Amino acid sequence: MTTAAPLVNNTQLLVNVTTKSQEQSLYQSSGAIVAAIVVGVIIIFTVVLLILKTYNRRMRVKRELEPKPIKAAMPPALGQPSHNLPQHPTVTFIPVDIHMQNR
Repeated sequence: MTTAAPLVNNTQLLVNVTTKSQEQSLYQSSGAIVAAIVVGVIIIFTVVLLILKTYNRRMRVKRELEPKPIKAAMPPALGQPSHNLPQHPTVTFIPVDIHMQNR
């Protein structure tokens, strides 16, 4: 008993191989495009972050170096004499490590 080998259509096999390789190349190229977009977005966010940090640092230095505006003098409270001279609060500094000795 002999079995006849089925005839294979070579053109159909060639078409299937060609379409699969095209599909694979499309998937690979689309994956590369997505990866490039993700890397691009990360680079853009990094650049924006660095620009904002630099701007924030410059503005903070500018604020620290600017002279402070003098606040308007408040009217004196009731019962206190009004003087035209501004009164500055006095601060007394007592170091903690110096102990008073009892005599």
